[in-house]
Amino acid sequence: MTLPLPWLHIPQAAWPLTVFSALLSWGLLGALLPQLRRRLLDQPNARSSHQVATPRGGGVAFVVVTCGLALVLAVGGDGSAAPGAAARLSWLPLICAPLALTGFLDDQHDLPAALRYGVQTVTSLALLSVASLALPWWLLPIVLIAATAVINFINFMDGLDGLVAGCLAVVFAVAALQFRATATWSLVGGLLGFLVWNWSPAKVFMGDVGSTFLGAVFAGTVLQATDPATALGLLLVGFPLLADALICVLRRAAGGQPVFQAHRLHLFQRLYQAGWPHGRVAGLYLGATALGGIAFLTNGLVGMTCIMILDMVLGLWLEYCVSAPFRLP
Repeated sequence: MTLPLPWLHIPQAAWPLTVFSALLSWGLLGALLPQLRRRLLDQPNARSSHQVATPRGGGVAFVVVTCGLALVLAVGGDGSAAPGAAARLSWLPLICAPLALTGFLDDQHDLPAALRYGVQTVTSLALLSVASLALPWWLLPIVLIAATAVINFINFMDGLDGLVAGCLAVVFAVAALQFRATATWSLVGGLLGFLVWNWSPAKVFMGDVGSTFLGAVFAGTVLQATDPATALGLLLVGFPLLADALICVLRRAAGGQPVFQAHRLHLFQRLYQAGWPHGRVAGLYLGATALGGIAFLTNGLVGMTCIMILDMVLGLWLEYCVSAPFRLP
């Protein structure tokens, strides 16, 4: 049986919007870099994966570009096949903007964890309030916790040049194709423009302003699916990032370690410690994410599950044959 391919239904406005947002993000970040170097310089330490002082907070560029274009598309319409879904997807970056602002302040002032998690929870509640996915009342607290977990997991994984931005660009491209939503392409383009500066050797890091924003928009996008199978399949497109974060959290919790404390125990970090360069590690995760995205778009949850199993086998091989050992302090 031949399945319909979503990439054959890309809206005509998607390509120019992607290129336009990429150029805006690239140009805005280039203009902001001198200020970021003066105010938000990230000095390397024992837990860092970089050796040269590098500015953080660069995610503000794609946040501003995406939110600005989201406002235009939300008000004017984005020409998608499903106006209701298109309107909700257009508003998601704006719903997540306060979380991005909190992340930007945290990049500068190291805000209390309780305040950060409180804003994450409020943002997740807002995303649930506009969800297309019908959920029974008893499942809502679980989904709320899961949404905040996705936000934090994406934040945890932002520790290597090009890793999170590259993988999430693929995830949002898959979502745009699945929902046939023009608005989401502005975020894809914004991330591509950011990647020009963030790919190894990175000239800037996205910081919490970018990573928490991306995690929230990802969670909100998943909740726009109209059935559980589509929602789960889209969530699992991010499996390489989410699984690495989840497994590391569970292993550290089992070892009595504070799971929110910075460390170098993620698989991506231990591959780097084993001698893999940034680009190879990021390319591996990006390729696995893209393969999962193609499987999901062509064969739904079944196809994504097959790729997830392959990812798990590959992850076990990398864990025991390639990466530096997992050693708790």
